[in-house]
Amino acid sequence: MKLVIPTLLLISFLLASSLLPTTFAGLSKGFCDSKCKDRCAKAGVLDRCLKYCAICCSECKCVPSGTYGNKHQCPCYRDKKSSKGSSKCP
Repeated sequence: MKLVIPTLLLISFLLASSLLPTTFAGLSKGFCDSKCKDRCAKAGVLDRCLKYCAICCSECKCVPSGTYGNKHQCPCYRDKKSSKGSSKCP
């Protein structure tokens, strides 16, 4: 009887911890989707802008405000470079 409560606590902890990454991944994706949609609203090539913005957002966990500039708000986003040395993030 003394082992029942600790065993139940252990099982509930394991179940709860296995659900956490899925929950946070959903929040992060929704965050990036909405921020990148705003950021790319005036982009000439929308699908390319959304693709690279999503990559940068997932790595940096932030997207500058507005549709252009303001990269000082997110140094990681600002400092990402393509293989050619140009800015990777829109």
